[in-house]
Amino acid sequence: MRYISTRGGINPIPFKDAVMMGLASDGGLLLPQSYPSVTREQLESWRGLSYPELAFEVISRFVDDIPDDDLKSLIIRSYATFTHPDVTPLVKYDGVYILELFHGVTLAFKDVALQFLGNLFEYILAERKQTLNIIGATSGDTGSAAIHGVRGKKGISIFILHPHGKTSAVQAMQMTSVTDANVHNIAVRGTFDDCQDMVKELFGDLDFKEKYSLGAVNSINWARVLAQVVYYFYAWLRVTDQTEAPVHFSVPTGNFGDIFAGYVAKRMGLPVDKLLLATNENNILTRFINASDYSLGGVVSTVSPSMDIQIASNFERYLFHLFAENSDRVKEAFAELKEHGRISCSLAEMAQVRKDFCSASVDQAATLQTIRNFYAETGYLLDPHTAVGVKAALDLLPPDSARVCLATAHPAKFSETVEQSLGFQVPVPESVKELYGKPTRCELMDADIDKIREFFVANVG
Repeated sequence: MRYISTRGGINPIPFKDAVMMGLASDGGLLLPQSYPSVTREQLESWRGLSYPELAFEVISRFVDDIPDDDLKSLIIRSYATFTHPDVTPLVKYDGVYILELFHGVTLAFKDVALQFLGNLFEYILAERKQTLNIIGATSGDTGSAAIHGVRGKKGISIFILHPHGKTSAVQAMQMTSVTDANVHNIAVRGTFDDCQDMVKELFGDLDFKEKYSLGAVNSINWARVLAQVVYYFYAWLRVTDQTEAPVHFSVPTGNFGDIFAGYVAKRMGLPVDKLLLATNENNILTRFINASDYSLGGVVSTVSPSMDIQIASNFERYLFHLFAENSDRVKEAFAELKEHGRISCSLAEMAQVRKDFCSASVDQAATLQTIRNFYAETGYLLDPHTAVGVKAALDLLPPDSARVCLATAHPAKFSETVEQSLGFQVPVPESVKELYGKPTRCELMDADIDKIREFFVANVG
């Protein structure tokens, strides 16, 4: 298995090199040259596997430069940190299946990938006797999950940029209360897109990237997406133990990484009928799918802040496939985005988009109402991001189908919003209670790439 760039500027590289490269050296995103196929017979043979066993079956098909025993050990260690024996359990309420992805250390779906990626980094660095300086941007969950994935690990320093005042209180505490020497938090006066743009600029400076051994934990790192592919297979196997109805997935998304993992699973042969992309008011992806309009607008602050994004970095991976793997076409599209603030597609391309996805945008009022209604009918608490996915599924997907909604965070991570909807205090897990009163460390900075660069250089391990 070899990996190539969406922009065509690198020679194919093996998996471990792809993990360490993060963003491709030509500015593109890395993808496998081809996707391994999984037959229905193989799928059936995976019924009854534990989550780590299933993860090995899926991930090993993309990895041929790590011995099987070592890969199994990395996977087992990664999911031993989860509080539920099923890792990502599936529950059914009010005609929808909820895939709970929040049983990791930071109570968000990012833990599924970042516990694995942290162990993977440590393994490769020890093998190569190298060090790594991770720099990443977060709208809230990636940062805390990445920090907890690498805190205290040998040979790794991490720098995380988040938009100041635009994450939930719990998200901010989960990041800034980690005061290990190898962890550096930067609160940026700006938006998530500002943070992401500066991180991409640093990675685009190839001399700087090489000199300081930069590594990526954002979903620009292929290993992040790969780890998330697993839970689509897991959910499908669990659902089809219970029903023969067609299976659809509803995915609340801002950066396109989580739903792209579902797209990869489908390309591998997973029998998924629909991938429903659910957005909040920051609905550039919904506008693209429903109205052929991929044009930039301002970022709106909402009650689902992890989705308050305009530029979805993983969208480039999908465009590469949509454009028949034509790297020149991808580069033209992003040149158009930079110059004119939009990306144009042909009628035939848009027809393919609508075969691959359907989409809905859910505003704040509907999000709060969904939290309220779902609790009244089932007694189950939804966080605001999951509520966006549930509302979209109830509106768009057939009621006689198996509607799997990805629950991307524990409601306690967004307790202010859930309490606003329900009028009572959300039960707080012990791991969240422990955050209050902890010492914190964070640098507040303007969205100035030169200042960010100076801080990085001054604090690099």
